[in-house]
Amino acid sequence: MSYQTEYDRSMQDPEGFWRKQAEALAWFKFPQQILTSDAAGLGYWFSDGEMNTAYMALDHHVNNGRGDQLALIFDSPVTQTKSTHTYSELTDVVARTAGMLAGLGVVKGDRVIIYMPMIPEAVIAMLAVARLGAIHSVVFGGFAPPELALRIDDATPKVILSASCGIEIKRTVEYKPLLDRAIDLATHKPQSCVIYQRTQCTATMIAGRDHDWTSQLAKASPVGCTPVKGCDPLYILYTSGTTGKPKGVVRENGGHAVALKYSMKAIYNVEAGDVFWASSDVGWVVGHSYIVYGPLLQGCTTVVYEGKPIMTPDAGAFWRVCSEYGVKALFSAPTAFRAVKKEDPQALLIKQYDLSKLDTIFSAGERLDTPTEAWLSEMSGKPVIDHWWQTETGWAITANLQGIESLPVKPGSSTKPVPGFNVQILDEHGEQQPAGRQGYIALKLPLPPACLNRVWGDDDKFRESYLTFLPGYYTSGDGGYVDQDGYVFVMGRVDDVINVAGHRLSTGEIEEVIATHPDVAECAVIARDDELKGQTPMGLVVLKSAATIDEANLHRQLVSLIRDNIGPITCYKDTVVLARLPKTRSGKTLRKTLCNIVNGREYTVPSTIDDTGVIPEIIAVLRSKKIVA
Repeated sequence: MSYQTEYDRSMQDPEGFWRKQAEALAWFKFPQQILTSDAAGLGYWFSDGEMNTAYMALDHHVNNGRGDQLALIFDSPVTQTKSTHTYSELTDVVARTAGMLAGLGVVKGDRVIIYMPMIPEAVIAMLAVARLGAIHSVVFGGFAPPELALRIDDATPKVILSASCGIEIKRTVEYKPLLDRAIDLATHKPQSCVIYQRTQCTATMIAGRDHDWTSQLAKASPVGCTPVKGCDPLYILYTSGTTGKPKGVVRENGGHAVALKYSMKAIYNVEAGDVFWASSDVGWVVGHSYIVYGPLLQGCTTVVYEGKPIMTPDAGAFWRVCSEYGVKALFSAPTAFRAVKKEDPQALLIKQYDLSKLDTIFSAGERLDTPTEAWLSEMSGKPVIDHWWQTETGWAITANLQGIESLPVKPGSSTKPVPGFNVQILDEHGEQQPAGRQGYIALKLPLPPACLNRVWGDDDKFRESYLTFLPGYYTSGDGGYVDQDGYVFVMGRVDDVINVAGHRLSTGEIEEVIATHPDVAECAVIARDDELKGQTPMGLVVLKSAATIDEANLHRQLVSLIRDNIGPITCYKDTVVLARLPKTRSGKTLRKTLCNIVNGREYTVPSTIDDTGVIPEIIAVLRSKKIVA
């Protein structure tokens, strides 16, 4: 079948197309309502179907003879440990973990926050919550207490699951003090916390609230799978917005399972029994979709990796894992590949490993730059496939569908829309743009299965963020164009979100932290291009008139503030002190202009600027620091 035939079917008969894909899953009651739409055009998929995602991902495979197949491989170079779970073993421990949670009062619809490192228990926790028909919200272990507190107050979890520590290359990060501080900051208090004690660090427990994971699990009885409706939430995952307050993306059970099952073959070309590795973290959407749910729904073996692309022990780490476990498809972010390229530019380490089972390398999380794509393709000898998607969609919007028809690669393009996604390039008036002209990338409603149709607890926020700007369309927040062959080129964010190594961070959120420094009068945070991470935040700061702090000390203090309040993932590197910021007459800071100046791109000083003399002043400062030529 050709790509165009598949795509046209999804556009001409979406209900028939997705009904056929839903037939590949083990429903308790097959849905009769394939698609229902509201007055705004929002789609709700498989609403009346009855199912359980954990059953589809685990019990179904055991019942159909895959019990002895490996479901999960754990590889931790930072602790020098490895382990495996077959489908039978994983099903058993998930059932007992669900029993542990049920013993703590968790029932269908309750929220459970998971704040854990990349260990098997994190995956087990997610599946156990799903087994009960409850709703999990995974928070990346690198987030600081204030960020975790925001999510606790929004999701109002009955239970929080955590571990005593996470292991970095050169340090151990104690999670329990961070968790305790977050609960102190939060208005909502969980009834219970369950802590997995790792050998590298023992957490101090609070009597009456905290429970030891191992001892609780030992006395728990396994429980079965709670049926849920296709429209019931599976999880909440928070994504940064321009206001600094995270939005809780709600993922429904039915559409999520159907879309991910379809994607495993259509996009990644993997079958049941193949080994699939997404080298992400379960705290991000890639980890949800393609470490946990996608591979297991397909009956694949998934790899959980606690390490880095470099320094664990070297830049051959990815190739060692692929070789050792016979990985068929590798999925990582451009940042990871840039780090490998930086450490091993001649790719000498690749030659040490047998990559004969590796078919394809996939990249997402940020735009794959052409030099990295060319280097990776040449050195690995494998096809390198860029694809574009978002936390909000849960799977790829544009891709080169390896399981349908492999199209020619165009450097800089994530190829064509995935079946189900009606991608349009529009101007601010909603007018479609001709081939080659940049505009807003918008998705015509209804969206395909798995995409969000609400934000947890805030319908107004959902509509304001995604639907209001271009009525009838989901606004992606990215800009780009479509060429004459229908290839989509995503050029970057059109709002104030910085993409640091595939992690979206709000500039407003960082600015709020910087503004708490006693010597800072005002600030603007912009994205500075970074060869390794894609972008890093730069703080342009105006000091209070009485301030005497020097720039070096200010920078050190701001780095510490941002790490404590947001987390080290921010990768805050640069602080520049300015006499004033460029603003419009209405008081809006010209961030886009500043960003273009810093990154050596063409810029236009808008006619609404309050004082044109401020731009030359700023350029002089940036030149003195060798930031611009």
